[in-house]
Amino acid sequence: MVHALDALGSPVRREILTALRTTPLAVGQLAKRFPVSRPAISRHLRLLEDAGLVEHRTDGTRSVYQVRVQGFGAVRDYLDGFWDVALSRLEELAEE
Repeated sequence: MVHALDALGSPVRREILTALRTTPLAVGQLAKRFPVSRPAISRHLRLLEDAGLVEHRTDGTRSVYQVRVQGFGAVRDYLDGFWDVALSRLEELAEE
């Protein structure tokens, strides 16, 4: 399984997530938005799905992808760890 942070390392994958943020889209719809091939978009989507950031459903012959909000929990937990340290440090500075 790919960690969500690793999946977010690609600008194309981040843009795919941004495109999916408001509405589910089929692979073909996504491919039209990017200067990469449809097979490349499919590979990016598979990696995002493996990381738990998107999910898909089959609609006839189309695969429609949407953001899986629960998948961002690992990202949030990671970032919250930094935030907790920053807040603790700020509290120490305020007490000095």
